[in-house]
Amino acid sequence: MTPEQRRQQSQVLFLLEHRWFFPLLDAVLAFAAFGLSYIGRYELQILRPVSEFNFAPFSPYLPYAAVFIPLLLINYRSAGLYKSVRGRAWLEEIYIIANGAASASVVLMALSFVFQPLVFSRLMLVYVGIVTTASLSLTRLIRRFIEARLRSQGIGVERVLVIGAGEVGMAVLRSMIARPELGYHPVGYLDDNPERGMVDLGRVKGLGALDNLEEVIRTEQVDLVMLTLSWDNRERIMTLMRLSRSAGAQVRVVPDAFQLNLRQVQVENLDGIPLLRIDGHTPFRGTNRLIKRALDVGVVLAALPFLLVIFALIALAIRLQGGGPVIYQQRRVGENGREFYLLKFRTMIDNADKMHKELVEAAGEDPRHPKLKNDPRVTKIGRFLRTTSLDELPNLLNVLRGQMSLVGPRPPTPDEVELYEPWHLQRLQILPGITGLWQISGRSDIPFEEMCLLDIYYIENWSVKMDAQILLMTIPRVLLGSGAY
Repeated sequence: MTPEQRRQQSQVLFLLEHRWFFPLLDAVLAFAAFGLSYIGRYELQILRPVSEFNFAPFSPYLPYAAVFIPLLLINYRSAGLYKSVRGRAWLEEIYIIANGAASASVVLMALSFVFQPLVFSRLMLVYVGIVTTASLSLTRLIRRFIEARLRSQGIGVERVLVIGAGEVGMAVLRSMIARPELGYHPVGYLDDNPERGMVDLGRVKGLGALDNLEEVIRTEQVDLVMLTLSWDNRERIMTLMRLSRSAGAQVRVVPDAFQLNLRQVQVENLDGIPLLRIDGHTPFRGTNRLIKRALDVGVVLAALPFLLVIFALIALAIRLQGGGPVIYQQRRVGENGREFYLLKFRTMIDNADKMHKELVEAAGEDPRHPKLKNDPRVTKIGRFLRTTSLDELPNLLNVLRGQMSLVGPRPPTPDEVELYEPWHLQRLQILPGITGLWQISGRSDIPFEEMCLLDIYYIENWSVKMDAQILLMTIPRVLLGSGAY
């Protein structure tokens, strides 16, 4: 990308985030909603015909638009719609938009009862509310797409330094890595514990102790410092906030309660005193587990007739290339440490497992997540199958057996699990998957620690919607063959 293109894209992002842009756009769209609703009511006569006696021009509705639009903007500003809140759900924005449009419409209807105007269609006002809600919601969706696109190219991304590598700090890192569209790039973290502060987590650097704060802000060009320390260290937190600001970085503080997933926290009331009830959040138990299992089996069975043809063609190609079995079985570790045999199409020469350890050591790969480029053991047809991920299609049989899911952490081998640290074992809490956040975030190019952070984020934040998004985003990744070898 040329400097001129980056400058133009930065201007686009600046315009989208400018405080007056969306209020002005909303006002224009709300006025357009009056025009479209007039056409729908009087020209197209949707839902109910208009008699010749009741037919009216558009001009009498201009005063209503002049009242409706300011009411709309006041409602939206008071509800915080125009505040820049990263991570706010689109459905939350739709709720604010619909609520504001409904409130403004109700006020206009009330005024019509008071003043009894000669020209007024309540059905047209219903159209105005619907069209306003639809058009404003669509603009927010387009904005999200544009912002995510720009941030994926490094435009408008904040460089973040995390203070503290405890449970809260790890939760913050997981969220930033799993959701790059939010525009946060973690450059590293500081922690006074040398066993944590000096250890890199994949591409996230361990930058030492907290005393290095000012120097790190300057050398790493940090835009934002996120403090995740316990509030027992209140004086230390205040000092770090002051040092961060004096070094030119913004500061955000994550309170202790947020080491708990918000789904674990329910607010109760004791005569005006807020009480937090903490529940263990287990998204893969009970009904949710049944839903996920039903979706897995349903999708596999629906695709089975088509898949059987592909299975037969691949099996024939492997047989024609030479001897050996078509299906390769390998011991893997699944949910809660239970072992099972993973099924794949054979992509390597016979006795390839005996060469594995030597090749990993020679290549200097991480033995917890070894991925060898230009592996000499891979056959010609095997290289094609690996690039297109077709070698993993027999994993679907593991899904039908209940040993795997369509989406989840990738199952490791027993040898890899022996090298895990205690926090890495969290990724074994659920059924492993054929694809997952690691797949759509870079596949084999993702370092092991980042893969663990993504898997834990998935476990803590699972939903049917997330599974659907991962499955859809896997398709272009597989077709492009990015990160596959």
